[in-house]
Amino acid sequence: MDTLAPTEPVTDQPQPPAAPAPKEPQGPPCVLCGKPALVHWMRRPTDEELVAIQRLEQDRRDHALQLADPQLPKPVFPPMPQGADTTVAVYACGPHAIGMEDAALIHSSACTAPNEADLPGHDCIPEKLPTEPPEKPGPLPAHWTSGGQ
Repeated sequence: MDTLAPTEPVTDQPQPPAAPAPKEPQGPPCVLCGKPALVHWMRRPTDEELVAIQRLEQDRRDHALQLADPQLPKPVFPPMPQGADTTVAVYACGPHAIGMEDAALIHSSACTAPNEADLPGHDCIPEKLPTEPPEKPGPLPAHWTSGGQ
């Protein structure tokens, strides 16, 4: 019986070094120092950010209209995003993080956190959490529960 031989060619030439392994993707950087972020919180967009968000949404809508079937009704879109219903994330490393209780709230668009002078606090009055409990969801369909069909 024949033994299996390696299928790689044997050469006397030195092989080039292997390509370096690709770097693992990094998350967003801290807005203050650029180190990898560990935490984030939400704030309302500035006027410039809101214009960019609305421009991006309008581009998306224009593209959807171009791709729409002309034999069907045109797509209907919801209202454009407004500052009161839109948030942007603020990322920070550990030393530049605000307090956890403050990070759970939505901050104003003018909030400068993380600001070294205010840490671990911030310089705005964040929005209050709703006092009413969220609407109670209805029951799940039977096929979504264990033992359902």
